[in-house]
Amino acid sequence: MNDILKFIIGKTIRILSLLAALCILSFVLISHSPIDPVQAYIGADMLKVSQLQREKIAEHWGLDKPPVERFMQWSKSIIRGNFGTSMIYRAPVLDVIKERFTASLALMGIAWILSGIFGFLMGIIAAMNSGKLIDRFIKWYCLLLASTPTFWLGLLFLMVFSVWLGWFPIGMGVPAGVLSQDVTLSDKIHHIILPALTLSIVGIANIALHTRQKLIEVLDSEYILFARAKGEYGIKLLMRHGLRNIAIPAITLQFASLSELFGGSVLAEQVFSYPGLGQATVQASLRGDVPLLLGIVIFSALFVFAGNFIADIIYIVVDPRIKGVKRT
Repeated sequence: MNDILKFIIGKTIRILSLLAALCILSFVLISHSPIDPVQAYIGADMLKVSQLQREKIAEHWGLDKPPVERFMQWSKSIIRGNFGTSMIYRAPVLDVIKERFTASLALMGIAWILSGIFGFLMGIIAAMNSGKLIDRFIKWYCLLLASTPTFWLGLLFLMVFSVWLGWFPIGMGVPAGVLSQDVTLSDKIHHIILPALTLSIVGIANIALHTRQKLIEVLDSEYILFARAKGEYGIKLLMRHGLRNIAIPAITLQFASLSELFGGSVLAEQVFSYPGLGQATVQASLRGDVPLLLGIVIFSALFVFAGNFIADIIYIVVDPRIKGVKRT
């Protein structure tokens, strides 16, 4: 219990220091961005807005103050639990993140489950048939996927299944022109299939290749040779001796892949115009929405950290000999 408590305290200190560094670095980068937040806020009406009005807008959003002063005020607000107001959506940052993340969570959750299941099964099949045609095909397939950009695969799916075949809508999370109360669950599922399929296919490669390599090492070990000498083969050998040794690394890698999943969702949501947190991130970056962008930075860091933390806890619970796992 003391070891677990020390582990949790150490992790808490690390995430707090990481968040502080991320906030400072993000604010510095945003402050030196060539994007003018006031001009981005005004948009197409910039020719109709006078210099005095521009100054009033900058004063309202606190953009007329030095960067250090703005950062200190923002930090004090964060400590009080106030993340500010989004310049784009004219709503509290936490409300925007909550609304957008709800949509992204469904997308990432489906992709995360599918990539974990199919990647694990493909890795097992490849390892059990090491050196055979199906093993070479799975390795080729995974290496091809690992080198395929998410946005390119999304565009390919969009062109084939939406434009050519017409099986799925071209984009968005719900049908265009339909009131929110009239949108059905089947409509949402129909719109989420292609982006979720894009994310899950890209995420299969790492799980499959890692599981394959780990299982091959297990099958070459001495106790497996002893089990084979006793007459154990195939599925029986895998269930009794293989799964126990490859399950934990696969689960850990799956939770650790949340950072890649989140990054991939940003690209997938842009390609499919899916109204999630990834699309909000891009909009906040392009339009200089500092409060929203910094809020998303903090939330995404916590999201990735939670995945790694859960993986470490699973390691400790399953194998108490593993302590002090160092993971960012």
